[in-house]
Amino acid sequence: MSSTGSSGKPTTRRYTPEDKEQAVRMVRTLRAEIGTSQGTVKRVAEQLGFGVESVRTWVREAAVDRGEAAGTTTEQAARVKTLEQEIRELRRANAILRSASIFFAAELDRPQR
Repeated sequence: MSSTGSSGKPTTRRYTPEDKEQAVRMVRTLRAEIGTSQGTVKRVAEQLGFGVESVRTWVREAAVDRGEAAGTTTEQAARVKTLEQEIRELRRANAILRSASIFFAAELDRPQR
């Protein structure tokens, strides 16, 4: 089920954390009840009117966050993102300081009148 805008392109839909938690909980419950994981994501996604791939991604992320599957947890990913932003800012500041240092060094080397 893909909704399209007037331009014919798929529209993005934002889901609340509560929606995501509900979908993951429903998938886990359904898997426990029927004893298999085949088709559970699709059934839950259709019941809630969500995209199948969105629900599948949330279930996978929840499994990683719980330590049931290998991968980078949501917390670790957020930490990496924060550190990468900090590195970009520090590199920018270093470049500015380097340029200022070169400028002032050149000013000091000029002969006085």
